[in-house]
Amino acid sequence: METNLKYANDLIDFLYESPTAYQAVRNIKAALLKKGFKQLHRGESWNLEKGGKYFTTKNASSIVAFIVGTGKIEKEGFRIIAAHTDSPALKVKPSPEIVGHGNFLKLNVEVYGGPILNTWLDRPLSLAGRVALRSSNPLRPIVKYINIKKPLLIIPNLAIHLNRQINEGKEYNRQKDMQPILRMVEDNFEKENYFINLLSKYLKVEAKDILDFDINLYEYERGSIIGENKEYISAGRLDDLSMVHAGIGALLDSDVNKATNVMICFDNEEVGSQTKQGAASPFLKDVLKRIIWTQNSDSDAFLKAKINSFGISADNAHSVHPNLYENYDPKLQTTINAGPVIKINANQNYSTDALSSATFEMLCDRAGVPVQKFVNKSDQKGGGTLGSILSSQLDIRIVDVGNPMLAMHSIRELAGVKDHYYMKQVFDEFYK
Repeated sequence: METNLKYANDLIDFLYESPTAYQAVRNIKAALLKKGFKQLHRGESWNLEKGGKYFTTKNASSIVAFIVGTGKIEKEGFRIIAAHTDSPALKVKPSPEIVGHGNFLKLNVEVYGGPILNTWLDRPLSLAGRVALRSSNPLRPIVKYINIKKPLLIIPNLAIHLNRQINEGKEYNRQKDMQPILRMVEDNFEKENYFINLLSKYLKVEAKDILDFDINLYEYERGSIIGENKEYISAGRLDDLSMVHAGIGALLDSDVNKATNVMICFDNEEVGSQTKQGAASPFLKDVLKRIIWTQNSDSDAFLKAKINSFGISADNAHSVHPNLYENYDPKLQTTINAGPVIKINANQNYSTDALSSATFEMLCDRAGVPVQKFVNKSDQKGGGTLGSILSSQLDIRIVDVGNPMLAMHSIRELAGVKDHYYMKQVFDEFYK
């Protein structure tokens, strides 16, 4: 249990330091560089060596890291784990300042992905993301990253005395109900460019040089290990940074093998992946082709390597809810701390089939880890994830898996301490 807790606390540290995809990728880069990985730039030629450790990024929010195998790449193929760096959030709009009734200064925000909106209320919130600055080359703005790490904002509920029906169900208006309060408006207050000036203060740059920004709100409070027996991880962004953490950890701990081990962390899964840095883009396929080109000049080497490759799409799964069990399949109900979950869907929302499922089950068996299976209740439409989207770009065998969790897409999700280390052990086995 001590090893499980240590690894879970390491995850909580990673989550706290990764409030947006940009910070997550920066933290991943730092960990890779510390372990001897070399950064590659997509606009330059690559000279890769067998046994070499490399990574490259896209949009500063997606990253792929790999260790080149020692075997013939067209014969040994790739061992790929895919996860995503983004989570549902509230994103700050341009010129966001709104002075509301009562002299409250609010920020105008829009919803990213599919968060459980009411969980964002009555919590201290902060700001993080990236800022684009004026440069001498219009095609290459200067980029600064920001994580304020202070409780700056809050979205207050309406008192029950003024809304007696609030516990009978409320539909939240994304424009009206979700605007956070930043401060009170005082005499001589200058509303115009207040947010830009705030960013310039924390970045220590001139406000006139700030041209635009990608800034999200996030829960200020740190995640926790909770429960009488310290069994649960309570934190934001477990979906899907917990799989990023386990996958990158497994790659860092892996030895050089005959196959080429790959860990890909995509952005924008929560909004459909149809972006230049998403799973529906050619980002991963292009990287794999470039690896092939440095190892084998045959025109069909990439096609042969795909046949001998396997992928794990790692995005979290649903544990049965003890109070709302009727929302799940009557037979296949997964639970927390009972092992990784294979996700199955007849309509291919998940890429799992009998063969890829069998492969993952055997990996779990070899790692000494229990395994579960999840299928949606037949009269309920579930979500999709990376596997099927990635298959449209890279037609290899893929299984969709994840760890069981509760409150997925809440600002604070719940997962298992044991499960997180279980998944790391399966990833370790896969990279062997």
